[in-house]
Amino acid sequence: MPVTDLLERNHKLYGDEVALVELNPTMKDRRKTNWKEFDLVQQVSSVPYRRELTWSVFDEKANRVANMLLSRGIKKGDRVAILMFNCLEWLPIYFGILKTGAIAVPFNFRFSADEIKYCINLAEVHILFFGPEFIGRIESIESEVNQGRLLIYVGDGCPYFAESYRELVADCSSQPPLIRLEEEDDAAIYFSSGTTGFPKAILHNHESLTQAAQMEQKHHMTGRDDVFLCIPPLYHTGAKFHWMGSLCAGSKAVLLQGTTPEIILNAVSSEKCTIVWLLVPWAQDILDCLDRGDLKLEDFQLDQWRLMHIGAQPVPPSLIKRWKEYFPNHLYDTNYGLSESTGPGCVHLGVENIHKVGAIGIPGYRWKCKIVDENGEKVKQGDVGELCVKGPGVMTCYYNDPQATAETLKDGWLYTGDMAMQDEDGFIFLVDRKKDVIVSGGENIYPVQIENFLSAYEAVKDVAVIGLPDKRLGEITGAIISVKDGMTCTEEEINEYCLGLPRYKRPKKIIFAEVPRNATGKIEKPALRKKYGADQLVAQQNRG
Repeated sequence: MPVTDLLERNHKLYGDEVALVELNPTMKDRRKTNWKEFDLVQQVSSVPYRRELTWSVFDEKANRVANMLLSRGIKKGDRVAILMFNCLEWLPIYFGILKTGAIAVPFNFRFSADEIKYCINLAEVHILFFGPEFIGRIESIESEVNQGRLLIYVGDGCPYFAESYRELVADCSSQPPLIRLEEEDDAAIYFSSGTTGFPKAILHNHESLTQAAQMEQKHHMTGRDDVFLCIPPLYHTGAKFHWMGSLCAGSKAVLLQGTTPEIILNAVSSEKCTIVWLLVPWAQDILDCLDRGDLKLEDFQLDQWRLMHIGAQPVPPSLIKRWKEYFPNHLYDTNYGLSESTGPGCVHLGVENIHKVGAIGIPGYRWKCKIVDENGEKVKQGDVGELCVKGPGVMTCYYNDPQATAETLKDGWLYTGDMAMQDEDGFIFLVDRKKDVIVSGGENIYPVQIENFLSAYEAVKDVAVIGLPDKRLGEITGAIISVKDGMTCTEEEINEYCLGLPRYKRPKKIIFAEVPRNATGKIEKPALRKKYGADQLVAQQNRG
């Protein structure tokens, strides 16, 4: 079944009930915000900015988007991108794209202008929806990406190089477009990166998206009365497909702007949230605030909160032990996944298995798993190998990249690149990442990109970037730098140079030392991780 059928069903069955709430406690009304100053100043209001829409309005808005796109020549298989912060417009635009038979292409809002341009070309995007926060980035590449493409601006004060979303959809029909969709039809492209750091375009069909919705609803027993608090960005497969449990159940979800402990607990309290998905740093911050007495649980209405689950990075057992001390009645779950498997859930712990915290879990709903050696043969139980998964949520391919597809998909199995082992009870534990991706606060950081940037600095002879253990973020980025003979370099100089990188990619620790390489010229990153303590991360998590 196409995933759009779930939205249309909710329109018919629960039309007058609230589907989505946008809640932003730190910013005044979007309609009155000076967006040119957005990146410099956040407007603060004592009254949270809040909007909501019902399932009927949600579906009707999606239909208007679809009919507008069809009127502009979009057809089945075309690619339409979204570059926006979480807001009430995001999901209706996403579903409007799907209703035309086109492929929705969410962009990471941290993309630089060059990365936006690269991904537009990689996915062969026809139309780009973008929000006020991205005017500067789009304007800087407008002459290069506006050739034959439509740029649609979602907000007030439409820039000269785009067309206004509000004006384009105003007179469009709210009736469903007459486009027949099948579950094998292409539906969405999500971006990931390999060891080179260059994004790959991951293509999924409607079956993948529907599977993600049904799986999330089943894993977390999402019911009609549940309220899901969605904090991470919707471009992320984790946020999108955890929300789809609410889509499947026909229940309300809250899109929250802000990640401080007080903002999160206030949202849970005021919106009567029952399910909350957190990243490790946010859970850690909440616990630290409670430990210090900065916040008191009795000041919030939290009795209805039944489930807290965590994903996107390894979870220290000690964190969950502390959490249960404050929230003894909470169910807990963790999910493992990747964009190639439609996000989280191909492996999940399960709320009944909290005694196995530290494991990523067992195969998820309708998924199979195996752990193999370098020859693709299953390893013995307890031995380490590469984790492979198979199920209806596996990607169709890497878009326009048959070589990368063949390397990752073999006989229907998705080779994850993660090293794992299975214990005597059948629970899977991650041991290490085959690839060198750093996971910091739930965000993937690709070392090669940073290494290439630092290598251009005149005093740098060689550089290696690795993840270093961090209590709050899981990992932070460390750069080991070898300085050219006869030259000097300081940490302050490197930090100033790195202002040319997006904030989340800037190294948090600079180490001046020789960079070891093997006989073939490859950096010996395992040796660096051992030397500088990165391998302590797994040990800390296993100790709990």
